[in-house]
Amino acid sequence: MKAIWNDATIAESDDTIVVEGNHYFPPDSVNREYLKESSHRSQCPWKGKASYYDVVVDDEVNRDAAWYYPVPKKAAKHITDYVAFYKGVEIKE
Repeated sequence: MKAIWNDATIAESDDTIVVEGNHYFPPDSVNREYLKESSHRSQCPWKGKASYYDVVVDDEVNRDAAWYYPVPKKAAKHITDYVAFYKGVEIKE
């Protein structure tokens, strides 16, 4: 699977975990040069508190387009630090 935005491959892995229809990419499969830490947070009742990244490619910013769970609840431990995408980031095989 690949996560692509603005013709840049943000993440690529054969080992994504699908949760609620979203592909979560392993931490080491993500190209960190395209991610900038965001102050945005959200709360999921069963996964816990999500942290976000802005996706930045060629000086264009897609705010809060990636998220992850640094300290998830027990039910979501298997996706600790895995990164998922939305807001126009294309996920394809």
